[in-house]
Amino acid sequence: MELKSVGIIGVGSYKPSKVMSNSDLEKMVDTSNEWIVSRTGIEERRIAEENESTSDLAYKAALKALENAKVNAEDLDLIIVATMTPDYFTPATAALVQNKLGAKKAAAFDLSSACSGQVYGLVVAQNFIATGAYKKVLVIGAETLSKVIDWTDRNTCILFGDGASAMVLSEVETGYGIKSFHMAADGSGEQALLVPAGGSRKPASNETVENKEHFLKMNGKEVFKFAVNVIPETVSKTLEKVNMTLENVDLIVPHQANYRIVSSAAKKMNYPEDKFYMNLNKLGNTSGASIGLALDEALEKGMIKKGDNLIFVGFGAGLSYASMLLTWAY
Repeated sequence: MELKSVGIIGVGSYKPSKVMSNSDLEKMVDTSNEWIVSRTGIEERRIAEENESTSDLAYKAALKALENAKVNAEDLDLIIVATMTPDYFTPATAALVQNKLGAKKAAAFDLSSACSGQVYGLVVAQNFIATGAYKKVLVIGAETLSKVIDWTDRNTCILFGDGASAMVLSEVETGYGIKSFHMAADGSGEQALLVPAGGSRKPASNETVENKEHFLKMNGKEVFKFAVNVIPETVSKTLEKVNMTLENVDLIVPHQANYRIVSSAAKKMNYPEDKFYMNLNKLGNTSGASIGLALDEALEKGMIKKGDNLIFVGFGAGLSYASMLLTWAY
């Protein structure tokens, strides 16, 4: 069976209107604008309204992506939502988005791989389309991290923001689209980034709530060390599969975790830092949404043209990591 060429044919994103600056955080925890910027590169982040859920953000990003792709919701075969902040344990956030969109014939499921989730989702979508099982797939990365953050913990509350991004995938002309990918995980790092309670390991109780165990906990040093090592590794493996090198790459769109992580990885790769597209200064770390948010912004700025070779690279809880090489199709 000959596999079809699969690419992204439309991108959309949504950012909540509420902005939280570093000076706002100075009033909440013992920190300073200078400290946050020097260690992370983040100046501000977006925060969802109290009545705004992950599916609301996902839906708004999806509408823009479908419009951009000139695809009707009724024509979608599958919706994948990559998120670590779903509306509910069950049903899937993707099913809620399917209903909001009126995508009546689409299957829908969530994918849980934190900050690698959107790349994992794109790989899954590509395989469904390449084999001919489906024609149009919507991949969304959406997060309301502000709802799982302990706003008294200065190690985490300075980092994260809310947002959503969506991509429509379809068959594209030969020579364009997704060329290769690499996905990996290191489950021994489970404690480096996790929400300790609320699942079957430690069900919700008065005690877990009092101990703030439903909030995201992070070992920043461990995550930093992990990310700086795996970014060069996964990018190298993705390029090797198609006998390409970084010289062939026009732009890298990384997960927007921390400016120092990307800067350190760029040095390790001997690749110009200005070829990594970064927008975390205005959005913070939006986990599964971040790559698509950065991609959409780069497209709006006219930085990507048909035929450009792009790399997406994600890394985060699991620990998990993934990268993808694609030749832009429009």
